[in-house]
Parts: sequence; C-alpha cells; structure tokens
Amino acid sequence: MPAPIALVDCNNFYASCERVFQPKLRLRPVVVLSNNDGCVIARSNEAKALGIEMGAPWHLNRDKFAKEGVIVRSSNYTLYGDMSARVMRVLGSFVPDMEVYSIDEAFLSLAGFEGRAVEHMRQTRAAVLQYTGIPVSVGIAPTKTLAKVANRMAKKAPENGGVLSLMDEEAQTAALARLELTDLWGLASRIGARLAATGIKTPLELRGADPKWIRAQFSVVMERMVWELRGVPCMELEHATPDRQTIMASRSFGRPVDELHEMQEAVASYVSRAAEKMRRQNLVTPALQVFILTNRFKPEDPQYNGHHTVHLPVATADTTRLAKAALHGLSCVWRAGFSYKKAGVICLDLHPAGKVQETLFHVSDTPARIQLMQAIDDLNKRYGRDTVAIATAGTRKAWSLRSDQRSPAYTTRWVDLLKVS
Repeated sequence: MPAPIALVDCNNFYASCERVFQPKLRLRPVVVLSNNDGCVIARSNEAKALGIEMGAPWHLNRDKFAKEGVIVRSSNYTLYGDMSARVMRVLGSFVPDMEVYSIDEAFLSLAGFEGRAVEHMRQTRAAVLQYTGIPVSVGIAPTKTLAKVANRMAKKAPENGGVLSLMDEEAQTAALARLELTDLWGLASRIGARLAATGIKTPLELRGADPKWIRAQFSVVMERMVWELRGVPCMELEHATPDRQTIMASRSFGRPVDELHEMQEAVASYVSRAAEKMRRQNLVTPALQVFILTNRFKPEDPQYNGHHTVHLPVATADTTRLAKAALHGLSCVWRAGFSYKKAGVICLDLHPAGKVQETLFHVSDTPARIQLMQAIDDLNKRYGRDTVAIATAGTRKAWSLRSDQRSPAYTTRWVDLLKVS
C-alpha cells in the first residue's frame, strides 16, 4: 500500500486570520471583501449560516450585513501571507516532506507514520492551532485526489475532530458515494457535463470507468484521476515551483481617474510592485504591457480600453528602467476625456536573471544597480511597503483602492503590533 498523503487546509482562512488578533470576532459572522471592497471572498461558518454567498457585492448588501450583525473586513493580504508562512513552517516541522499547494493548503507525506497517521495529524493540527491560532482540517488518503475528498469530509463532519482517514477502500467508497461528480478536485462543470453525456454521472462511476477509454475520450489528466480514485498514486509531491512566464500588477481605483498625472503615479506604482516580485524570484523581463480600462459596469459613461506593449533593448528587473518603459507605454494609450476604473502592468516572457542576452550597445543590470534594488527591497521589507519608492509613484495616491475596513498588519509592521492593556 502506498504511503499516506495528508491534505491540510486552513478553515475559512482569511476570516480565521482576522480572528486570531481580534478574539471578539469569534463565533460572530465575519466576511472578507475583495480588493477595493468589491465583493465577499471569504466567510466564516456563521456568515455561511446566514446565507451570505461568495461574490455577494458589498455595496448591495451593506444595510443587510449591518442589520444581521455581520463583521466586515477589507482584504489584508500582507497579514494573510505572513500567517500562511507561519502555518507552513509548523506543518514542515512535523513531516519529512511536504508541498505547499496554495496560501491555505499543503500536501504532506506521511511516510513512516503509516501505523499512526491519524494520531500524528491530530497532534499536528493541535500544534498549528496553538502556535498560529489558525484551525485546520486534515484529510488522509493514499492519493492526492482522495486526500482532497477526505479533507472535504473532515470539514463537513465535526464528529471526526477535524481529521479523517480514507486509507481503506470501503471508506473511500462510502465517501465518494456522498459526492457529486463536480465535487472532485479539478473536475469542472464543463467536463462533468461531457462525462454525464457518456453515462458517467457519479464519482463511483468515474472510478469504475476504463482508464484507457477515459484517456482516449478526454485526456491523460482524467485518466490519472481514475487511477487516483482507485487509490493508485499518479501525482507526486511537487517541491519546485515552475518559473512564471508573466507577472501582472493591477488594481481597480478607489475612485475614477481622469488626470494623466494620477494615472502615471498608478502605473509607476504597479510596475514597481511587479519589479519587486521579479527580483524576489530572480527573474527579468524583455517586454511589458500597459493597459488602462474604463468601468464597463457604467455603460452610460464613454468607454475605452487601451493597451500597449513596450519591448526593452535588454531584459531587466530594474525598477527605474521598467518605470520609464511603462510610462512610455502609457503615453501611447492615454486618451483624455475618459474616467478610468483600472490600470495595470504585465511583465512578459520572464526568464532567469542569469540568462540575459546583451547587445552591442545595451548591457544587463550592473552589479551596482542590482545591489541598489536589493537595498530598496530590504528596506521596504523591514520598514513597510513604499518606505523607499521612485518619485514618479507619488506620495498621496488619492486613486488607491478602497479598504475602509482593513485590519492592521499585526505581524509585519512594528506600529501595528497588538497592544494589550
């Protein structure tokens, strides 16, 4: 039998992060809003019980939430990212091997713990709660796909104490019988409809299908799912994140922007953010695209969408070089007389910084410039975002997205440290 795999998933992660430093929010309905306080992207169990749906627009539900006592928080990704890192460090100390799958999920290898997998994961779960304050659910199974199923069941059945094992076939069959086809990991409704058209309408029917026929009719990915549902591992833990091909920095504005100087500030800020992300991953870009958009949800207003790609003479991750190119791109698409809702910068064709093709007249980032960018990144990491920024990005940033209910960055800014009186 293959070694057990555990999927650890943080419960209502964004809402749980808000509750760690604000105990008064416990047992109360909490929702977290998307960028610009647009719509609901996370809900506590209490909020779900009130019938609040994912994607519910904040501006249409403001009075309803207030009447029902719903606590509303703007998204605080700095806090969530740091709390995620803390959870992953605790998990990594309990197992020999793991894969961080997303900000709130990780697959753990339980090789060597076969005889006490459930007990070990109960201890791990308790440690995560003790050290971080974040509650998690754990699903244990011989494959990743079944571990996802087990995790789903663990969340929905409190009597399991947050940990559920599906290591034997009888338990797997019982769990799959309670699911819809599209409840399976990675099985979208479009594929579900195609499967249903062939007579496969349940997870158990998919498990019993001929793998070769599934591959011929669908894909090798679907064939792997069939084998995984049968308890045969087809997906190993992934340790290296593949290099990204693009990086985008984009936000909706807190209010419409119709002045060029404000749009220049926004574009410079976005390209600075993208450059920081590239340097963190030791990547460079030979081209970037700038785009600006009006609000398509206001058809009564004049509409315009513009974009322009700027090719650089040599690939770079230098903020000043990229800002100059981005502002040139903006000048090519800017049209006066419109109220713009959103802008962004996309860095294209990313590749490792050590593999830059220079030209006769243009060289890659010099060691001095690389050190300067690193010093800026270090200062911003230590003292907070935009402690050091290019002048073009401005200081007032009146166009910034709305985040009226954002909680402090408790774990990453000295001034936001929790005060106990």
